[in-house]
Amino acid sequence: MIPFLDLKAQYASIKSEVDAAVLSVLGSAQYVLGEEVAAFEREFADYCTTDQAVAVNTGTSALHLALLALGIGPGDEVVTVPFTFVATAAAVCYAGARPVFVDVDPLTLTMDARQLEAAITERTRAIMPVHLYGQMADMDAIMAIARRHDLPVIEDACQAHGAEYFGRRAGSIGDIGCFSFYPGKNLGACGEGGIAVTNDEALAAKMRMLRDWGQEQRYHHVVRGFNYRMDGIQGAILRVKLRYLEDWTEARRTHARRYSALLAGSPTVKLPREAAGRRHVYHIYAVRSPDRERLRHALQAEGIQSGLHYPIPVHLQKAYADLGHRAGDFPVSEAAAQEVLSLPLYPEMTAAQVERVAATLEMEAYAG
Repeated sequence: MIPFLDLKAQYASIKSEVDAAVLSVLGSAQYVLGEEVAAFEREFADYCTTDQAVAVNTGTSALHLALLALGIGPGDEVVTVPFTFVATAAAVCYAGARPVFVDVDPLTLTMDARQLEAAITERTRAIMPVHLYGQMADMDAIMAIARRHDLPVIEDACQAHGAEYFGRRAGSIGDIGCFSFYPGKNLGACGEGGIAVTNDEALAAKMRMLRDWGQEQRYHHVVRGFNYRMDGIQGAILRVKLRYLEDWTEARRTHARRYSALLAGSPTVKLPREAAGRRHVYHIYAVRSPDRERLRHALQAEGIQSGLHYPIPVHLQKAYADLGHRAGDFPVSEAAAQEVLSLPLYPEMTAAQVERVAATLEMEAYAG
């Protein structure tokens, strides 16, 4: 079998270092926040080329605190995209605001900046582009519009650790960048985790207070906060893994290039594209096909796992029916949701595994 993701293989490759890091935290008894989390914050901020980083318990929490730190609340609107994991919209709703959607670009499946300005109203308080599948949105265009309307930008970079836009790292361009360390991410914890990065010291201070019950100092609760703190063990593990992230990223990019070479010219499969000036880190290698279900079942029959990211756009999810959208409102997102098929891709894959997946797809594509 070829799994969609092999976390056991990753753990095996760094087991001694991870185990030592965990045991060190157990010995220190600094189980919540502590020195390992603080050190990880410094190291991840350096990696993103930002001044500040605030570690939290999930990527969703990072998005939530970013919104709150910017003063966004009830009655406000945040412009984002419907083709994303539901957490993007959920965080906006947690803040009491309303998500307003802009369709995605057909090439990158990230925010279509050409449609952005039309979605801005007098209630808009922020723009939240999503760096989908490991590729950054068109940040120059988005930032120009944001500055013209005096709006902050929150980068949902939960799938884009180390991605770049004309040499600038994900999370470093907007006012705040948010990342997830869910285990399957390019940089994943052994459990849950997230972080917000920024160059604004005041925003970082607000998020640090909000993540820890709104405390300015112990038992001095200045604002109503949350229990969004990162565990010490996760901070220690992420420090180990961060040292390997660039090597893992290059392995992902190598596998992606191999997939693209092997599947070039396929009659039924449309390949992902790396846009000009971008460094795609391939959290997901998602092909598109109108025959997706047939291809998916063919892979399954050969013992090859695949994924769907994402089969229902947020605006058509039952949980968000109150936003008042219907089929046809965002046609590019809806078409992508019907066609995307995520292939196995992780650093520990072998060239032979990549070739087997591609050969199975090609055989089924031509058979159809």
